[in-house]
Amino acid sequence: MNITLSSKRKERFSLWGYTLVLWILLPFLFLHFCYQFLTKKLANSKTRIQRFGFNLSTAVPGGLLIHCVSVGEVVAAANVISAIRKTHPNIPITLTTTTVTGAKQANDLFKDTITHCYLPIDTGWMMRRLLKRAAPSQVIITEVELWPNMIHQCWRRDIPVSVINARMTDRSARTYGKISALFVPMLHKLSKICAQGERDFSNYQMLGAPTNTLVLTNNIKFEQPARPEAHHQAEDFANAFGISKRPIIVAGSTHAPEEKVLLVAHQRVLDQHPNVLLVIVPRHPQRFNDVYQICQASGLNCIRSSDGSQNGGDPDKAQVLLVDEMGKLQALYALAIIAFVGGSIADRGGHNALEPAAYEVPILMGPHRYNNPAICQVLAEKGALFEVNNAEQIYQLVTAWLTDESARKHAGQAGKRVLQENSGAVNATLKALGFS
Repeated sequence: MNITLSSKRKERFSLWGYTLVLWILLPFLFLHFCYQFLTKKLANSKTRIQRFGFNLSTAVPGGLLIHCVSVGEVVAAANVISAIRKTHPNIPITLTTTTVTGAKQANDLFKDTITHCYLPIDTGWMMRRLLKRAAPSQVIITEVELWPNMIHQCWRRDIPVSVINARMTDRSARTYGKISALFVPMLHKLSKICAQGERDFSNYQMLGAPTNTLVLTNNIKFEQPARPEAHHQAEDFANAFGISKRPIIVAGSTHAPEEKVLLVAHQRVLDQHPNVLLVIVPRHPQRFNDVYQICQASGLNCIRSSDGSQNGGDPDKAQVLLVDEMGKLQALYALAIIAFVGGSIADRGGHNALEPAAYEVPILMGPHRYNNPAICQVLAEKGALFEVNNAEQIYQLVTAWLTDESARKHAGQAGKRVLQENSGAVNATLKALGFS
């Protein structure tokens, strides 16, 4: 890598400036942590302190350190982890996340076969503590989280860092282009960048990723199987609430104001199909109570899953079921006849549309689908995903599918075929990582 003295100075000063900002913010972040702890708003406080570099838990040295942001990245990484374990069954794996929901997903998927740790805030001191304790042979980052100090500390220790299923939206590329003195040198410290699509490959290329590092592997989320245990969990859930014979619409990973839009549409659906149940699964647990209040204000009969079938009212009369528990969404998609994928009417880029597709469920999404545009485009082109912008459009499509079962099943089967036709990304990723 040919970097001029001036470029090295720019990189050094950029990294110092970035780190200084983090250290300035650190006391406020810690005070916020203390406030949440004292007011008992913080789940898993003993492990969340890991975000400040303390009480770190890692697997035995010499294994893999795999970083995922939250739920979607953990699910994507699961495909690669399972494939690696087939050829390296005893390899120690430390999986880090930054969110509670990601931690729960990791524990639900992997149980005690991996060691979970919250990723510390990206200062050099905290990252050195993590790397010294884990001593990984390789670091793998899933999708988007490129932390300058983490990558720099790995580079200083000759620990190869790869980004798998690498995503780089046009918006992110413009942002990183404005801080190129910090971002571009970081790209030269990566061993592999496995781009999930043509857009992502092109944006990394435009930002200056070395040609020998950048490879197009396609999206490993396409190889997201329907988990057999999800069907059993779905059956248990349906039996517990007595809803196994009802048509179920699942709204997954919702954000404000999506619940209000869905409830307005559902009120109209119930006029024609009074037995339909709307199941709402908010993206973030801190919104559970707020969403319950929204459901109550709609005038519809709403029960909460956490109250249980005995204490939450009469499930037979329920028109809305709020799932205020984590780790249930995939099982609920297995119950659904129609799915709405959240973060798409709300401008959050849209969440994982392949989860319902794996269970042959037709998909509704809003216009904001920039997190996974290639996936959503393919699903839409094949007739598995349909755009809705408001309550009226949701009502029209839902009632059409409730009336025409064959059209609904055709849309669901189209999604499953998309997954089958786009396999191969996991093997390409393993090859790039040196595991094939």
